[in-house]
Amino acid sequence: MQDTSTQKTVLLVGASRGLGFAMVEEFLERGWRVIATGRADSTEKLRRLSETARGALEVESVDITIPDQVAALRARLEDRRLDMLFVNAGVKNDDRETIADVSTEEFVRIMVTNSLSPMRVIEAFQGLVQPNGTIAVMSSGQGSLTNNTNGNYEVYRGSKAALNMFMRSFAARHQDDAKTLLLMAPGWVRTDMGGSGARLTIEESIPNLVNTMEAYEGRSGLHYLDYLGRVVPW
Repeated sequence: MQDTSTQKTVLLVGASRGLGFAMVEEFLERGWRVIATGRADSTEKLRRLSETARGALEVESVDITIPDQVAALRARLEDRRLDMLFVNAGVKNDDRETIADVSTEEFVRIMVTNSLSPMRVIEAFQGLVQPNGTIAVMSSGQGSLTNNTNGNYEVYRGSKAALNMFMRSFAARHQDDAKTLLLMAPGWVRTDMGGSGARLTIEESIPNLVNTMEAYEGRSGLHYLDYLGRVVPW
């Protein structure tokens, strides 16, 4: 039985499926207490897992694109202290759409979900993270300006590049803060979002990604890393 007095706690936002759900399983395997969120209509799988997690998994509902829901979750967790906050929520548009033909509505949906909303969560919950804790967000290697040599997936790329820039600004505003800030690139993984042709399995990505985050515990400042711990160029 885990000693709850030393048990670490992670809040995983956007954990109802895919990489987020795999992270819940991985952190539970490592003995962490996990608070996992999904939209209200998507938490059934998490709730089933919580039934076998011996009290180590709490399930919360939030749509991070709705500020009132983010504020309500923050209020519900007011008395909690986190060793890690990880924001995983994200969506993509049709892979074939370029900036020349994406609709304004679709562009706004991608940017609000992938760029603005994760930062709103971080701004709201940073005060619950321990002084030497970690704030991390799921970025992508596709958010790298340097690595964009083929121009594919450009709306999604733009949303992740914007997320990276907002995290860079957050880090600059909190440069005297000892917390570790991480932008994580999980690789191209076979999930509903990544597609069946992706290069990596979840089992190849997520355990390594969590290894990397644990290795960076206590390293203050902002780090842009892939799942194997390699630095991603901005």
